[in-house]
Amino acid sequence: MTTTSRGLTAPFALARFREGDGVRLGLVAGDRIRPLDAADLGAADLNAFLADADWDRLGVLAGADDDRWMPLADVVLTAPVEPRQVLQAGANYREHVIELVAAGLTNNTDRTVEEARAFAAEMMDERAANGEPYFFIGLPAAVVGDDVPLVLPGYSDVHDWELELAVVIGRETFRVSREDALDHIAGYTIVNDITTRDLVFRKDMKEIGTDWYRSKNAPGFLPTGPFLVPAGFVDGGHLAVTLDLNGDRMQDGNTDDLLFDIAALVSGASQNMPLLPGDLLLTGSPPGNGQHWRRFLRDGDVMTGSIQGLGTQIVRCIASSRPSGSLSDLGAS
Repeated sequence: MTTTSRGLTAPFALARFREGDGVRLGLVAGDRIRPLDAADLGAADLNAFLADADWDRLGVLAGADDDRWMPLADVVLTAPVEPRQVLQAGANYREHVIELVAAGLTNNTDRTVEEARAFAAEMMDERAANGEPYFFIGLPAAVVGDDVPLVLPGYSDVHDWELELAVVIGRETFRVSREDALDHIAGYTIVNDITTRDLVFRKDMKEIGTDWYRSKNAPGFLPTGPFLVPAGFVDGGHLAVTLDLNGDRMQDGNTDDLLFDIAALVSGASQNMPLLPGDLLLTGSPPGNGQHWRRFLRDGDVMTGSIQGLGTQIVRCIASSRPSGSLSDLGAS
């Protein structure tokens, strides 16, 4: 895959690529990549580096010529992170939530579309002013690169997409203030949060509410990457977020529509448990998922997800009936 199609614009970024039966950490600059070892990082591994990231050190390497550089197009990239925890923010794009709430109101009341949207907008503005972010937990085992096909489980026909900006935590973060929260971010990456819609709400006991474990944590349900871009190169509050399905634009949003901004999310998520170096914090998804379009993922679909400055991931979907290797293949990292 060419550098242009990957869409990375930062001076350099981190990536992980396959080498034989293993995975190596690499430094990407322009159209080339070079492996990084502990001596290059000044740390034992990726997460240890992120705990006290010396980006200037990598910047020097990015500008140096040596025989370790390879064409980026010659390697297979996989997920650029190895999180120990994955936290996800729900209902965090203002326009997306207004769209969902208004649809429910018009289906169940005599409100017009305009009245429903106005009511929903007032609700969201009140929530942004006086509410708190809503979080749930994902499984790190669901994190894969876009080199792994998305196998659509056969127990449902309503698997959905949600492209999201993901924060990569730097130094350990516990009960941090909003004012200091951005200092704990190492960088950003792209995650497509796949959801099986008919498993979100329990049918056997509605009082239990949402079942995020079953609906969001099948193997490969968190395609991630391809790059980890240092936070200093990214204005996380003003990034275009787009997803195309088989070439048709489905999601077209911007992170300036977040109800709770990135600092609020990091601070809020850190109040309950420490966030660890390398952890992922997903920030929510803009309007335009399959539930909105009444079109869900099928065998052969190709999702192309891009976030401004962070590159592009291409996820290919296959039906579970098609041979695709073992579960260990799906999560190999």
